Amino acid sequence: MPVTLDARLAAAAALVRPGLPVADIGCDHGKLTAALACSGLYPKVIGSDLRPDPLDKARRTVEAAGCQDRVELRLGDGLSVLSAGEVGTIVIAGVSAQTAWQMLEAAPWVFAPDGPRLVLIPATRHDELRRWLAGHGFRLVCDRPVEAAGRWYAVMAAEYDGQRRALTWAEALCGQTGEWPGAAGYAAKQREKLQKLRRGIPDGSPDAREIDALLGG
Repeated sequence: MPVTLDARLAAAAALVRPGLPVADIGCDHGKLTAALACSGLYPKVIGSDLRPDPLDKARRTVEAAGCQDRVELRLGDGLSVLSAGEVGTIVIAGVSAQTAWQMLEAAPWVFAPDGPRLVLIPATRHDELRRWLAGHGFRLVCDRPVEAAGRWYAVMAAEYDGQRRALTWAEALCGQTGEWPGAAGYAAKQREKLQKLRRGIPDGSPDAREIDALLGG
């Protein structure tokens, strides 16, 4: 049975390094895991989840797709299911930005120039994840806005180069999404979020001045 991915997962799949094993962390229903395995581009696809029930769903999805010979499903928390150098790409989709970076902080081996590519789809706080990546030595090699089921997502691919960067509010808010179709819709949604965030920032502070200038206030 063919596996159909929504726009955000299809965008994530397109960013996975071919020819190397890949891990789908928090695989949930297993659709991305199965699609990657069925593509034939990867020698092994590791799907993992923290809970047994989603992993059982993923197992059924993989079996229905007929690609179980190329999939290994693992029960565990975050990147604890992996060892250093085991995969070329790690996909983390559908969790908050904070949960994503906490997973990464718990796996020091990802902070290496020859470490895995990170493909990230944060459910919330896109700007904070961009700031975290830049501040911890990761550069974005792709930052794509994707609309799916009426919501805007940012599909990011990041690689470690060790250069720590501080982002402006404009850089954190939209990253490199302006290079893609759909950039205007994504930017409008991010601007709405920034307007709400501004209410909690003291007037006259550097952050307030930068945000006000960005909002045209």
